[in-house]
Amino acid sequence: MTENIAEKSCTPCRGGIPPLTRDEAAGYVSQTPGWDLLDDGHLIRRKFKFDDFKQALAFVDKVGQLAEEERHHPDVCFGWGYAEISLQTHKIKGLHENDFILAAKVNQLPRSS
Repeated sequence: MTENIAEKSCTPCRGGIPPLTRDEAAGYVSQTPGWDLLDDGHLIRRKFKFDDFKQALAFVDKVGQLAEEERHHPDVCFGWGYAEISLQTHKIKGLHENDFILAAKVNQLPRSS
């Protein structure tokens, strides 16, 4: 994987394909610093920290805009001083390249309002 994953775009996942294996997913994790491979390789998650609720909310809004642009949507949990983003492709019950593309793009988002 020599291509910068953040330069790719998410493609619609129609289902019916196997999710990435744990080893395949581990290869992508190296391109998405800060993200953890969880749930036996079926989910990635990253927690972002902020100085206050307003900054966390602004970041979550940016994540939402990005998700709409990429047509790939994370699970988001946030509160005062933090935002936690989780990714998996529900149609295949595991990870797809799209999850790592979006994770890499989330990493590039500005973290202040």
